[in-house]
Amino acid sequence: MRRFATLLERLAFTPQRNGKLRLLAEYFGETSDPERGLALAALTGDLKLRAVTPSLLRGLVAERVDPQLFAISYDFVGDLAETIALIWPAPDDLRRNDSDPDLPDLVHELQTSGKAALPGIIAGELDRLPPSERYAYLKLATGALRVGISARLARAALAEFGNLPLTEIEEIWHGLSPPYLDLFAWAEGGDRPEAAARAPFRPVMLSTPTDAEALAQLDPADFAAEWKWDGIRVQAVADQGVRRLYSRRGEDISAGFPDLLDRLDFDGVIDGELLVTRGEAVGSFSDLQQRLNRKTVPKKLLGTHPALLRAYDLLLWKGEDLRAQPFDDRRAALKAAIAEIADPQIDLSPLLPFDDWQALAALRADPPDAIIEGLMLKRRDSLYLAGRMKGPWFKWKRDPMVVDAVLLYAQRGHGKRSGYYSDFTFGVWDGDELVPVGKAYFGFTDEELRGLDRFVRSNTTERFGPVRALRPTQVVEVAFEGLNRSPRHKSGLAMRFPRISRIRDDKPAAEADRIETLRAMLPPETP
Repeated sequence: MRRFATLLERLAFTPQRNGKLRLLAEYFGETSDPERGLALAALTGDLKLRAVTPSLLRGLVAERVDPQLFAISYDFVGDLAETIALIWPAPDDLRRNDSDPDLPDLVHELQTSGKAALPGIIAGELDRLPPSERYAYLKLATGALRVGISARLARAALAEFGNLPLTEIEEIWHGLSPPYLDLFAWAEGGDRPEAAARAPFRPVMLSTPTDAEALAQLDPADFAAEWKWDGIRVQAVADQGVRRLYSRRGEDISAGFPDLLDRLDFDGVIDGELLVTRGEAVGSFSDLQQRLNRKTVPKKLLGTHPALLRAYDLLLWKGEDLRAQPFDDRRAALKAAIAEIADPQIDLSPLLPFDDWQALAALRADPPDAIIEGLMLKRRDSLYLAGRMKGPWFKWKRDPMVVDAVLLYAQRGHGKRSGYYSDFTFGVWDGDELVPVGKAYFGFTDEELRGLDRFVRSNTTERFGPVRALRPTQVVEVAFEGLNRSPRHKSGLAMRFPRISRIRDDKPAAEADRIETLRAMLPPETP
C-alpha cells in the first residue's frame, strides 16, 4: 500500500504529462502482479468496490473528532479524504504499528465486505495506516483519485512501459478485467491477449478549436464542413450480433438507450452524435440529460424522448477497416451504409455547401436549429486517427452567450486552490431582487483569482458553514455555452459550462443584466 500511496502523492504534485507517464511506467516496472493491475484499474475507473460515500466517511470522523474542528479543517484543506487522513486520531497503541498492508488485500476487503460491516472495517484500516496511506486508502475506497490522470493517460503509460501500440491496448480493453495479468504479460514480451468481448470500443478521433483568423491561412477546398450538434459524441458498434453504445471516452452507455441498440442491425462501427427527438424536432441537451446515466429507462421516457444517432463517420463496415482511408472515401461509404440501414433513428449528418470561409462564417452565424453549437471542419484527405492532433479536424464553435452578473456567494476551492475563494455563485436582477442563476469556478487568470479572493475577504456579510455571502457590488461577465429551462433552480434556468470571462470593475451592480435578458436566450420550448 505504501508504494501505491507514494505513487498517488507524486502524481498529484507532478503537473507535466510526460512526468506522470514516467512515474506510472516506473511503478508498473517496479511493482508485481496483481498490485500493479489493481492500481491501473483504480486509475482508469474500472475497479469495482463497495460504495463508500462521503456521508459514510463523515459519520466515521464525527465519532472521533469534534464536528466544529472537522468543519474548520475541511474548509481549509478543501478535500474530504485529505482532511480525514490528516485529522484521524488513531489509538496510541496502533499509531506506532509500522505494518504495510498489501493493496490486493485491501481491495478484496472493500469488494467483499457487507454494507453493515463496512464502516467498522474502514475505521480499523484508518487506525493502522499512517496519514499518506490513509489518504490513498480513502481515495481508493471512494473511487475519486483526482490526481490528474485520465483513463487514456493511464493506458498510455502502460503502452510506454511495454512499448506497445496504445490503439491496440484500447481496442482490447473492454474484453479484459482487473488485475490485467494477460495485459502486463504482453507488456513484458508475452503474447497479445485476445479480446474476450465482441463489439469493442475503438479510440475516437478528436478536433481542435479554431477561429476565422486561423482558417484564413487554410484552403477551404481542402475541407468538408458539417454542423456540430449539442448532444454527446458516441460510437455505435455491432459485431456478430453483439451491440454496444460507447461514449467518446469508451464508457459503455448501452443500458440507457435500448431503443437505439435495437436499431443497430448491421455489422460495423459508426461514429456520431447521440441526440433525442421531441416530436419532429431535435431535443435540447437538457432533454438528452433525462436519459443519460440510467441503467433502465421507463417506457414513458422511451416514448417522449426517443434516441437518435446522427452519423458523422464510418470506422468499420462488414469486416472492412476504413480508418486508413481518406475522409471523402469514408464519407461515401457512410452515405451508402446509412441508406442500407434505412432507419429513421440513424441518419446522416449533412455536409454544408460553401466556397470560401466568408460563406461558411455566414452559415455559422445563422444555424437552422438552436441545438447546433457550431461547425466541424474535416480535411478531405484525413485518415481516422485516434486522439487529438492539430490539422486534420477542427471545431469552430459559435460565440458563447454572455451576461453581466453580480457575485452573491463564494466558497474555497479544492486542492491547490484550497487557500483561495474560487467558487462563485452569481445572480441577475429579477425586479428589485438579485436571483442566483449559476455557479462558476474557472475562466479567470491567477491574478484575477487573487483579486476576487481579496474582494471576498473584504466584502463578506454572512457565513453559512464554508459559504460566504457577499456584499452585492462586484459585477463579472459570465460566458456560457447554452441555456435551458430547469424547474430545480429558483431562477428556472440552467447554464451550460459557465465561466467568468471578465471582471467588470467598470460597471455598477445596478446595471447588471436582468432575468428577462436570459429568458430571451432560451431555445424554443419542445412539445
